[in-house]
Amino acid sequence: MAVDTDGPEVIEPRVKPERSIATLLSDVAGESVELLRQELGLFKAEMQEKLSRAGISAALLGAGALVAYSGWLFLLLAAVYALALVLPPWAAALIVGVLVLAIGGVLALVGKNRMRADALAPERTMRSLSEDRAWIKERFR
Repeated sequence: MAVDTDGPEVIEPRVKPERSIATLLSDVAGESVELLRQELGLFKAEMQEKLSRAGISAALLGAGALVAYSGWLFLLLAAVYALALVLPPWAAALIVGVLVLAIGGVLALVGKNRMRADALAPERTMRSLSEDRAWIKERFR
């Protein structure tokens, strides 16, 4: 590195020793294999994370369906009360049934929205692969 004390600070690159094409190709092959291993590891980790999230979403969807079913049972109970008696107990059962159905609907919608296909895409891996492609292109210029 040479620095001129009178002028602006300039850093000159070091001269790299000459290497044979075989050595360079060997280095590229080794780095490519290592890069592929790292990308595969990233893909595995990202897919585990996405599938874990999908499992939670499926559980929410199942819980929503169960709660909605319970609400349906309350609505049926309210219909029975309404037909059997024209008294306030059926109104109470109807209110409870509607509330349970609303909660079940919200849980089902949250679970459905979290199960979108684009939420399962390995975004970091795709971004990393794009960066790797750019790096390889730059390396071979």
